[in-house]
Amino acid sequence: MAKKGKSDVEDPKQAESRKKDHIELAFKSSLEKSEMDDRFYYEPMLSGHPHSTQASSFDFAGKKMKVPIWVSSMTGGTEMAAIINENLCRACAEFGMGFGLGSCRSLLEGNTKRLSDFDFREVIGQEAPFYANLGIAQLEETIGKGNFNQIEDLVGLLRADGLIVHVNPLQEALQPEGDRFKKSPLETIQVLLSKTKLRLIVKEVGQGFGRESMRALLQLPLQAIEFAAHGGTNFSKLELLRSDEYRKNTFAPLSRVGHTVGEMVVSANALKRELGDSCLTNEIIVSGGVKDYLDGYFYVNKSQFKTVYGQASGFLKYARGDYESLKKHVQSQIEGYKLAESFLRIK
Repeated sequence: MAKKGKSDVEDPKQAESRKKDHIELAFKSSLEKSEMDDRFYYEPMLSGHPHSTQASSFDFAGKKMKVPIWVSSMTGGTEMAAIINENLCRACAEFGMGFGLGSCRSLLEGNTKRLSDFDFREVIGQEAPFYANLGIAQLEETIGKGNFNQIEDLVGLLRADGLIVHVNPLQEALQPEGDRFKKSPLETIQVLLSKTKLRLIVKEVGQGFGRESMRALLQLPLQAIEFAAHGGTNFSKLELLRSDEYRKNTFAPLSRVGHTVGEMVVSANALKRELGDSCLTNEIIVSGGVKDYLDGYFYVNKSQFKTVYGQASGFLKYARGDYESLKKHVQSQIEGYKLAESFLRIK
């Protein structure tokens, strides 16, 4: 038998402290059946512990990622945006995540004084996906004027890999100063695809896509679809919180309509089988109500598409301060995901 090296010998005081903790915490650590997560088989026999340095890259959104985590679009054009976006892009560069900017509307309208809030290609580097973002209302207006070059110039100005289009009819309807669409979002996106070569990701803003909307999107040559399902930040509800009491009470039922991420994964999988070769979109960002790495692991593995999981508010909480707080959060999420990969199997 090999002798233990000096570093392998446990400090007796440390061992005593650990055993004391075990005794004192044993009763507190019991789980009720209702607390059990029954989505997984726990398989303790099949893997060693993951190494923190393990990270093989994979293709997604036209670039390379090292972990299946997407920082979903959240903010743009505010005083805090520059700090938030720089911290998030640093994290994406360090850990190999993908990134979607918040709305770049102010840049489309020529207000380049806010360019520094969005211009982070150098920070994130050339390898990770980095996407600009515009609302469907701005695209409809710009396309209506025949200004396709404005859209392409915006993406070029930011040296982005493509454009995220956020589709938000209920948000706009409930927003006191909201826009109104003259055409269906589908028609606007079809025209944009026919007139530009941009990589497009289409996302909702907190209520997800129903089956027929998803069917229509999957038949377009999109780079990806982001669910932004019901259960995460709900921008329709957010707008009502900015409204007077009468509007809050009147339109509250609409803010409760939508589709959960679990429902959308099932729907998308069924449509992929149904559409066959007519399914032209092959990448999915599951987001909306994805609370942590364990939800992410579950939905990524349930999906039959090439899939990563997205979060917005979960990152925003840590991105507003110093970078080290955000870094610690990202590291813990990646560590949890790798543990899930090693010891959990989806039921």
